[in-house]
Amino acid sequence: MKLVRLPLFYACLLSSLLIAPFTRADEAVAETKLKEIVAHQKALFAEAEKAGDKLDEENLRTQLQQVGNDYETLIGRNPKFVPAYVAYGLFLGKVDNRKDAIGILLKANALDKNIAVVKNQLGNYLAEEGKPIEAMNYYLSAIQLEPKEALYHLQLGNLINDARADFLKTGQWDRTQLDKTMQNALLEATQCAPDDWRYGYRYGLSFYQVEKTDWDAALQFWKDFEKKLPGGVQQGAARINQAKVLFAKSQPDEAKAVLATVTEPELKEEKEKLMAEIGATTSAAESKK
Repeated sequence: MKLVRLPLFYACLLSSLLIAPFTRADEAVAETKLKEIVAHQKALFAEAEKAGDKLDEENLRTQLQQVGNDYETLIGRNPKFVPAYVAYGLFLGKVDNRKDAIGILLKANALDKNIAVVKNQLGNYLAEEGKPIEAMNYYLSAIQLEPKEALYHLQLGNLINDARADFLKTGQWDRTQLDKTMQNALLEATQCAPDDWRYGYRYGLSFYQVEKTDWDAALQFWKDFEKKLPGGVQQGAARINQAKVLFAKSQPDEAKAVLATVTEPELKEEKEKLMAEIGATTSAAESKK
């Protein structure tokens, strides 16, 4: 849902002519107003999600446009109030006004170069625009500012994996360096968020995405990871991955034995696909004897 943004330059220019220098009192008022706008924004999104198929999109668009206007007014009156730029930039991204979102976040970054969420979001936009090298620099800056934020490490790892060819073309990295950096980033993400299984699962998948896989390390990871999971589908998925690794290690019988323990209906299709692959490979090997 894309909204039209008014030219911020004119609002800032007008405000610079009409208002006094920004004071602590001004900041307190601005903070209060910003909290009101953000609260209104969250309420609108919550109501929209609750409405589901019954959502009145035109009414929502009108209300969100008003939220955008409120941000414009707030920034126009307080052109150096960085939190407003950050919140507004994130809001514009959420309503699919990416071009304007980038402009606002760049302004926030120019006013304060030490905001990790701004660096991260700019990295996201650059990655989406097919500029992975520039995106990487912003992700690294975000990590430097907030090294314990798992999401930033995850996105760095995903970027390197998804845009590996672009990095290789520069000649600054080789495949081994990229694979190591990618896996290290994903491992760091798991260490920053040890209780969130999604980060661990993503790290586990990285063993299939490197050129030279340490299959013994991969198998040990999936075994250890299974023990940390609550059971059911999650543990079943971990066992399927153990079977994949065993198959890659040329141990088809062991792989089939592990697959036999996977009984969750949700994993039936994936289990049968791997069983078929193991069967076909084994049959082909036997026919060559």
